[in-house]
Amino acid sequence: MNAQVSFLDGTYTLIHIPLELYSTLLQPILRVLLPQTQSLNAARGTPEHQLEGLTADNQHGFLNISVTPLECSVVCHASWAKNVFEPVIRSLPEEQAKTVSVFKDSYMVLSVISAGLDAAGRVMELSSPLALAGIPIFFITTYYSDFILVPSKERQDVIKALSDKGFVLSENQSNFVSSYGYGRKNSSGHPESPPGTPPPSNARELQTRTFDLFQKRNVSPYVHEGLQLVQCSGREISQLADAYGHRMSVGRQTQSAEDRQSWIENVDTKLYTCIISALVSKPRFMSLTLAEGDPPSLLLDRTLLPIFGDSIVGDTDSNFVPIFLDLVNLPSEVTGIVCGVAGRLVEDMQMTETSELSYLSTARAGAVILTEEQSTRAVAILRPLLNKES
Repeated sequence: MNAQVSFLDGTYTLIHIPLELYSTLLQPILRVLLPQTQSLNAARGTPEHQLEGLTADNQHGFLNISVTPLECSVVCHASWAKNVFEPVIRSLPEEQAKTVSVFKDSYMVLSVISAGLDAAGRVMELSSPLALAGIPIFFITTYYSDFILVPSKERQDVIKALSDKGFVLSENQSNFVSSYGYGRKNSSGHPESPPGTPPPSNARELQTRTFDLFQKRNVSPYVHEGLQLVQCSGREISQLADAYGHRMSVGRQTQSAEDRQSWIENVDTKLYTCIISALVSKPRFMSLTLAEGDPPSLLLDRTLLPIFGDSIVGDTDSNFVPIFLDLVNLPSEVTGIVCGVAGRLVEDMQMTETSELSYLSTARAGAVILTEEQSTRAVAILRPLLNKES
């Protein structure tokens, strides 16, 4: 596999919002999605002025908003969490505020761009070095890239785990590059440098531990009846150049140095309007990822497609089915969930290079995303593994 793994700038926070409070907290969700205030030179007395680590040009190094049948989950820059979400949460009645979780750990985000490995193998192979090193992760597959959230305090362990797996760290220590070919067939082998106690010594042991833990904590696979997903993307900004390029160029020429162009000058406003419409509708399932360098990526309930019209691109004819794992009874620092589940499915289903398998980690759940046919087989594999009597 040829892969590049980069550390994205910034420190990030993970937030769990129970569905019964989704409407109550929709306003801060939209404020983070549409960070107009900082671009417009907010007054110095307003909280937005205190958004450390963010600039007018870079307000979304990474953002994920996921609404699922189990929860709403947000991954945002720590400054957005502190200045936008936390004041609203504190204003809630005490009993309601207790049900919202702003994770205490700060996270860093790894962006993974890879070629030469199918989607199913990619999830497993990218998560296994970190899992075997005992590093807890959250994994988010998007239309263009894979993203891995790891606690910021684990940075040096992440560097070591990836280096042991054949990745070479750049001089500025911001990204790894690997042309070292390791495929699915090596997934059950021992890492070059066995991690300390008590992480498992190989992928098979990792899988066993994962499913033993699931049994103890009563985790079972769950399919939401009738829910079909499509994976798509907003259009590249370059694709809008013919329509908007001349007007935007003229606008920039007339701007003063103080009147920096707003973030909205560089996005497809039609797409953002559609995103807001979908979020306001309280969707059954919608996962939006914004990442620096990538167009917006969307994983949508198929019934939302009419809202988006031609503002999205991608294979909207293919249906995917999410298999949910409710992890509310597991601590956030538990390791090996993604690798354990994906690894067992890849092996037991004998997935080919054309197989599609994606993974979405949310604050308190995980979703394995497969084609309709594969999802039926996957549930048949997972249920006996998670049955205490099996």
